[in-house]
Amino acid sequence: MNNALPGTRRTLTLAVTALAAFTLAGCANDTNDDSEDGAEEAAATADLVNVQGDPLGQAEFSFGDGTTEISVDAENLDAGFYGLHIHEIGECEPDSEAPDGSDTGNFMSAGSHIPGEDGADHPEHAGDLPVLMVNEDGTAQMSVVTDRLEESQLFDFDGAAVMIHSAPDNYGNVPERYLDDGTTPDDDTLSTGDAGDRIGCGVIEG
Repeated sequence: MNNALPGTRRTLTLAVTALAAFTLAGCANDTNDDSEDGAEEAAATADLVNVQGDPLGQAEFSFGDGTTEISVDAENLDAGFYGLHIHEIGECEPDSEAPDGSDTGNFMSAGSHIPGEDGADHPEHAGDLPVLMVNEDGTAQMSVVTDRLEESQLFDFDGAAVMIHSAPDNYGNVPERYLDDGTTPDDDTLSTGDAGDRIGCGVIEG
């Protein structure tokens, strides 16, 4: 026999109901917190396409204390190594003219690599990155953290673009025995690392 007074029973029932609601809310909040901690959204992205406009994957950017993290998830490429750079203008126009009018070709509208300090040659540009290694299935994943590249350089008045080149980047590392004059790499090597044609491009958007 329950000897509790009606008012007491009512109070106990309300207390139990409130505790249950509080517990469920806490579990829901824990789940949301875990999701947020485990999957930080990128601050910027670039959708990569080839000259025909077909998708080649995506690059993501996030920014820390003086660093920029770049993650590339590429597809639909032949197996091998490809030069990968950040170019100084956010335009990916096939069959376009370089900003200085010096050349025309695919994605030339993106300009050159984002430069480094004091007019440094390649591979000391702020936009120089490790090569992209593509697997036999045509996919590639790469992530790098750099303190050369600042967020402000990606979002200045003319933006910036991710560029995939047709050949590996030699980073200006040409042994003297291969050089005609026996002294220094030529202008092409010092500007692009002989990375070849521009075959993939993506405008960086925040």
